[in-house]
Amino acid sequence: MEKFLEYLYEADKKIQTVDHMANVTFPLIKDKRLLIKILTEINLAMLSCINAILQYEYIYNRIPLTKDAATNLNIFKKRCAPSYNIGQDEITTIVDIIELNEKHKKSPFEFIKEGKVVILSENLRAETITIERLKSFIITIKTLLKKTKSKIVENYHY
Repeated sequence: MEKFLEYLYEADKKIQTVDHMANVTFPLIKDKRLLIKILTEINLAMLSCINAILQYEYIYNRIPLTKDAATNLNIFKKRCAPSYNIGQDEITTIVDIIELNEKHKKSPFEFIKEGKVVILSENLRAETITIERLKSFIITIKTLLKKTKSKIVENYHY
C-alpha cells in the first residue's frame, strides 16, 4: 500500500477515536485529564493528514521533502494548502494545535481549574484547554481530512 494511503487511513481512524472520546467518553467520565489525551490524538490525526498530503505531492514530484518538520510544514502551508483548498483559518488552527501540543510536552506544570486544563510554560504563561476548544479543533481536522481524501482519491488511480 502507498505510504500516503496509510497516513490517510491512520488519520481517519484517529479522528473517529478522538470524536468518540470528545463526544461520548468525556461527557460520561468527566475526567479533565482526558482533555490532554484528546489533544494529543488530535495532533497525531492532523499530522497524519498533513503527511499524507506531503507524501502524495512528493511522489508526483510536485514538492521536495526534508528531514526537518518545520520546513515540511512551511512547504505544506505555501505549496500544498492552496491546491487542497485549505484556507488560512484552517492553517491557523493547524498551527495552534501544533503549538498547544508542544506547550503541553514542554510544560513543567499543568493543573485543572474550573473544568479546564491549564498549561503553564517556563515563563509562567498560561494556556487553557477546554472541551469546546478541542471540539472546534476536531471540526477543522475533519474538514482537512475530507479535503485531503477528495483530492487524493479523485486523482489517484490504483
